[in-house]
Amino acid sequence: MRIKFFKDRVKDKAWLVSVDMGYGHQRAAYPLKVFAMDGKIINANNYPGIPEHDKDLWQMSRSFYEFISRFSSVPVIGEKTFEIYDKSFQGIPAFYPKRDLSEPSFQLKTIYRYIKDKGWGQDLIKKLSKKKIPLITTFFVPAFMAEYYKYRGDIYLVVTDTDISRAWVPIHPHRSRINYLAPSRRVMERLQLYGVRKHKIFLTGFPLPLENLGDNKLTTLRHDFGYRLPNLDPNRIYISKYEATIKRHLGVKNFRKKSDHKLTLMFAVGGAGAQRELGVEVVKSLKERITSRQINVTLVAGIHKEVNSYFKNELKAMGLGQNIGKNVNVLFSNSMDEYFRKFNLALRKTDILWTKPSELSFYCSLGVPIIIAPPIGQQEVFNQRWLEGIGAGITSDDPKYANEWLFDWIQSGWLAEAAMQGFLEASKFGTYNVERVIVKKPEEARIMETVLQY
Repeated sequence: MRIKFFKDRVKDKAWLVSVDMGYGHQRAAYPLKVFAMDGKIINANNYPGIPEHDKDLWQMSRSFYEFISRFSSVPVIGEKTFEIYDKSFQGIPAFYPKRDLSEPSFQLKTIYRYIKDKGWGQDLIKKLSKKKIPLITTFFVPAFMAEYYKYRGDIYLVVTDTDISRAWVPIHPHRSRINYLAPSRRVMERLQLYGVRKHKIFLTGFPLPLENLGDNKLTTLRHDFGYRLPNLDPNRIYISKYEATIKRHLGVKNFRKKSDHKLTLMFAVGGAGAQRELGVEVVKSLKERITSRQINVTLVAGIHKEVNSYFKNELKAMGLGQNIGKNVNVLFSNSMDEYFRKFNLALRKTDILWTKPSELSFYCSLGVPIIIAPPIGQQEVFNQRWLEGIGAGITSDDPKYANEWLFDWIQSGWLAEAAMQGFLEASKFGTYNVERVIVKKPEEARIMETVLQY
């Protein structure tokens, strides 16, 4: 792994700031730890010495979001409540016709009122200002705080979805100091509609974990993908048709006729523990396939103890208790860092990722086809549209019959095609491109693929 690539160039390091609210913002920050001060992520809502009033403000927003996310699974009333919340606080306006969208939203005005009237974030920025080094954050509120309290160094904001609401851009975007690291062209164009100056936007792609990339030549990624394709296309329908293309992009040595692992499906719940019931429904459908050793399944509980217990209890109740730790695994950790490490390692031998279209949508670039669970929130609706647009994700059919349609998709080579589409069309070099921007080498801050899709 080319960690030295970063350490030789980012001499003064950078502050890396995220928020402990779900997985998305911290998952984006995790690969960037390699050039963070002391190799650590600072959580703006939960750092040592955080004032109680700041912590309370963060906790209020976090608790409400997690409640509303879980409540959204309640038929009718839960769905309607979330719909109202989503449109009011996370709404993304229609892109066309292109027009000036710089008018601040209600959510944005509320954030700035807390910063101005309650001193929200002043303590954090005062602490960080002791060193004049770049500040990289994966959530918009710390970026606003840094600008408002006149942080001395450069401010960089990593965008974590394929399209975004007005809340990502400050009250006065035309004179803002914030630099945006955009994961897609649509985000780059959306930011300009919101009023961000073009020279403050860098098209980088989403930062991906180095342990899954290997180096800037994608050595590990190409190796793993080569062993994934035979499982996704056992009849070699897609592989035989596009053999030359596959060899050209993976390298001849990574063109495999047989996998080194059993067909493996990973089901990942969201940071608020949403859709855990769906994961159990999927396993129930695949039970005979599991017991007959046709497929391995990993249920991702993340850092939620109650989800971990729920999954294990449900597996035992359906008669799969003896399979836990064998061909059915529950991925759980007590800490976020450990969870990401385990997740990234497990993903190397995962063939199919079933998840709602969260920030994990960008992981299709690792050559993992996405089965799309129902989106929660407008940003995930746009992520789903992006996945389907580039052909890297397929909306799930009825989970009760996954034992049938999932294997039809595999036998037809359809998932192999989705895997290749993600690998070819989505950016894989986000982590490296972020580094190029931070060390102010704009001539190198280019996307290394031929095309970075919307």
